[in-house]
Amino acid sequence: MAKKADIGLIGLAVMGENLVLNMESKGFTVAVFNRTVSKVDDFIAGRGAGKNFIGCHSIEEFCANIERPRKVMMLVKAGQAVDDFIEKLIPHLEPGDVIIDGGNSHFPDTIRRAAYVESKGLLYIGTGVSGGEEGALLGPAMMPGGSPAAWPLVKNIFQSICAKTPEGEPCCDWVGENGAGHFVKMVHNGIEYGDMQMICETYQFMKDVLGMTNAEMHQVFAEWNKGELDSYLVEITRDILGYKDEEGNDVVDLILDTAGQKGTGKWTAIAALDEGMPLTLIGEAVFARCLSAIKEERVEASKSIAGQVTPFKGDRKQMIEDLRATLYASKIVSYAQGYQLMRAAAKTYGWNLNYGGIALMWRGGCIIRSVFLGKIKEAFSNNPALVNLLLDPFFKDAVAARQASWRRVIVAATEAGIPMPTISSALAYFDGYRCGRLPANLLQAQRDYFGAHTYERVDKPRGEWFHTNWTGHGGNTTANTYIA
Repeated sequence: MAKKADIGLIGLAVMGENLVLNMESKGFTVAVFNRTVSKVDDFIAGRGAGKNFIGCHSIEEFCANIERPRKVMMLVKAGQAVDDFIEKLIPHLEPGDVIIDGGNSHFPDTIRRAAYVESKGLLYIGTGVSGGEEGALLGPAMMPGGSPAAWPLVKNIFQSICAKTPEGEPCCDWVGENGAGHFVKMVHNGIEYGDMQMICETYQFMKDVLGMTNAEMHQVFAEWNKGELDSYLVEITRDILGYKDEEGNDVVDLILDTAGQKGTGKWTAIAALDEGMPLTLIGEAVFARCLSAIKEERVEASKSIAGQVTPFKGDRKQMIEDLRATLYASKIVSYAQGYQLMRAAAKTYGWNLNYGGIALMWRGGCIIRSVFLGKIKEAFSNNPALVNLLLDPFFKDAVAARQASWRRVIVAATEAGIPMPTISSALAYFDGYRCGRLPANLLQAQRDYFGAHTYERVDKPRGEWFHTNWTGHGGNTTANTYIA
């Protein structure tokens, strides 16, 4: 009797094809299926030739060729396609089988799907998979969540194919129930938006304020990648700035300045608003992409709107060092905000998230991988109840040591008329978070004035509400909603 597959995968696009090659290289036999069946034959005859794959031409054949309890992974476009395949799979599966969504699904959809699939006697996993094409082939970061009983069934496969830290630890572990895995992946992508935008703002400052060439910037990023900013995104920025086409042109200068997005950054910002968390940096990163997209409008505006610009006349070498320090300090804020959001969501949805473990999952394979994440792992290992990274001794000292540089960069950018939305919002958050008294007392007075929304007093216990008849003819009726 022919050997059955250890796991099956639906969706032979870039990520799916590379992930199954990764699985097979680790000793697993994989059944493969694709909605366009010709892709299955092309793969089996091409990159999969002579390897332990079982090519299938129908869902029924696919499910019949997987060892029980079946483990079926989908890498298809997020949205309706996932629901459609779940419906097609259920009639061919049996109690205890596992359906795995490895795409970038929105976490509320994963919560809904987990409940639905479990109601059918099956198990469900929604797992974030990060690392792109190369990560899928050589070892991605994976963030699985869903039915707890499913984890022992897939743990060996997932931890065999995922990336490993320099110490050999797998960049994959169980995140939590229902949508927890996809939520953590969503926050990962939001942080990715922030990291990329901060690097882009640093690049624009170097180019337009300091007048640096691509070759000079290439050298700076190469140097930065050897120190505390060592990361995948700094590494590829170095490579991009040094890349020329066949005619000797710098390719980065030929690329239109309009950024695309698939929605995960927007989802992160919306989740932050829903949770009442100040995810300002990632929000600005999303809006920066939106602003880049109105290219024609910006070009027209540039012809008629003149800003007040003061050319930079300072020490260029010192400013480059200030930029390095600023990028690092801003990065700390980005992760501090991301972890605040995860903590709030964990409370809302009843997830028991391992925050140090999440940093470990992100240390290898994924787009935001960096040496920096090891410090986050240490912070939560030292204090699992840490409410904000800015309160950890290491990060508190790191920001304090770079604060002067951070402020000099923002001043220089403002004087030069260069936008730094994420970096400046990071500093504003830092200043706001460390401020014992914000002007919200005036704001609350305004709300009470026009809407009788009431307020609390500094000389009374929390939870007691007061209203002032500011005009003398407003009466004593108050609104009954107050959110703080």
